Amino acid sequence: MRFRLDGKVALVTGSNAGIGQAIAVAMAEAGAEVICAARRAPDETLDLIASAGGRGRPMTLDFADPMAGQGAFDEPVDILVNNAGIIRRADALEFSEADWDAVMDVNLKALFFTCQAFGKAALARGAGGKIINIASLLSFQGGIRVPSYTAAKHGVAGITKLLANEWAGRGINVNAIAPGYIVTANTKALHEDPVRNQAILDRIPAGHWGAPEDIAGSAVFLASPAAAYVHGAILNVDGGWMAR
Repeated sequence: MRFRLDGKVALVTGSNAGIGQAIAVAMAEAGAEVICAARRAPDETLDLIASAGGRGRPMTLDFADPMAGQGAFDEPVDILVNNAGIIRRADALEFSEADWDAVMDVNLKALFFTCQAFGKAALARGAGGKIINIASLLSFQGGIRVPSYTAAKHGVAGITKLLANEWAGRGINVNAIAPGYIVTANTKALHEDPVRNQAILDRIPAGHWGAPEDIAGSAVFLASPAAAYVHGAILNVDGGWMAR
């Protein structure tokens, strides 16, 4: 029972596909009511939740406006998963200001101010809560051809630790998951590039890319009572990549 989420309400951003969808379904399976927040209707995710016997409902959130999450916590929410994110690829010498701003707005600015809104609401009602941010291996490494994504994900790790420092003593756990190479729409270009794909596989001790479902269990753990004393952690779920 320490790993159950019965009676909790979880809001998962970017939950219409990929990692966000897998987390939303897993949290519903663990007993939470899941608010599936996305800029497009998360119909498939809601169908999967219903098929699993869980409870879910949609919320439209488009973080092209980084402050879009400010009104998301008018009703009590116990768990926030900041998964929404975008990526832009180009050599550093050619990277545009527009691509820089778009990624930083969605991946970092929106994440911080959504955390802030969640924290204000939770503390105002005298409740604790759980925040799980989706970081990246590029929270630790430089990557190639993704300057704004790398900067933003380094920032996610830093913001996670800062908020843990401020809020751990007030009953809010703030942690992050750093996924390894997971097969999603954001990694499609790498997965389909035979040279890059093989170079990536050569470094992963597990010998294969991960699936979105590989991230979901870690998210449920961090949201559960079993992780009550976990604060400010960046949990690598990467097939052993960072150990190599």
